[in-house]
Amino acid sequence: MVRSVVCEFLIYDATNLKAKRAVLKRILTRARQKFNVSIAEIGYQDKWQRTEIGFAVISDTRIQGEKEADQVLAFLDSFPEWERHQTETEWL
Repeated sequence: MVRSVVCEFLIYDATNLKAKRAVLKRILTRARQKFNVSIAEIGYQDKWQRTEIGFAVISDTRIQGEKEADQVLAFLDSFPEWERHQTETEWL
């Protein structure tokens, strides 16, 4: 079972693309280290206060995939630098 998740975040304190990239690099690296997920910025790469993040979770069962995806989302939400606005999930 593969669960894909696409989230849109706003980074309020980013004043330029360099500041945005610093925030993204730190958060995405920690997410990769803590969870076994593929995660990357997939949209709004030229906007300095907006980003779209996508990640995929592979699991044996649907319940386990949902649980792990929810844990990743909770982890991403724990960072005060940004705020999640939209989330789309899909089973592949």
